[in-house]
Amino acid sequence: MLFQAAYAAWRQVLSPAFRRLLWWSVGLTAVLLALVWVALTRLFGLFLSNHSLTAQYPVIDGYVVLLSGIGLFFLLIYLLPAISAVVAGYFVDDAALIVETSDFPADPAGQAAPFGRSLLYGLRFAGLSLLVNLFALALFFLPGINLFVFFVANAYLLGREYFELAAGRFLPAREAASMRTENRTTVFLAGMILALVMLIPILNFLTPLFGIALMVHLHKRLVKREIARRASAKF
Repeated sequence: MLFQAAYAAWRQVLSPAFRRLLWWSVGLTAVLLALVWVALTRLFGLFLSNHSLTAQYPVIDGYVVLLSGIGLFFLLIYLLPAISAVVAGYFVDDAALIVETSDFPADPAGQAAPFGRSLLYGLRFAGLSLLVNLFALALFFLPGINLFVFFVANAYLLGREYFELAAGRFLPAREAASMRTENRTTVFLAGMILALVMLIPILNFLTPLFGIALMVHLHKRLVKREIARRASAKF
């Protein structure tokens, strides 16, 4: 079920129907990353300009700037899940509707959430992701452990939030969360796929749309499995 959903989602993201959303999603992700990069470099530049060591020894200033640039690049990797969450909240209904109408035409389409609620949900997800990934960043000097924490934490968060975004088009928030809990292992494994994509350069820009498409397919398959289970239980 899970690998079938992942394959279908990947095919969907690369389809012509998704092309416009794909460019907008990648563009918005890149713009947000650039804004965060500019903000971080400005803040670090202010710190350096007020630091007495670089003022007394200008020769080391270039090395500090180079090393800080490398450090900020790795920091952006930890911030990418939070930025992905904001982008997903913005595009969730458009992307989910394309998947539902193209791959599940016989089923009724989900109900789009108000734009403000979708955006707030994305921001909530982003805030939680930011806290978790800053904690993982604090373990930066513990090789192996930090990567494990980063991967597992994001697998849980991405699985939980993307699934509830998809299921929330058909269920109240409480019921969507309950369905996710009942299928926690499957949802977590789906989150692991998303966390893996998040770690791959270039492909990680596709995470928001791929995550939405994956969870729409997974939600549909879980619903059909539950219906079949209930039908067989009657006989």
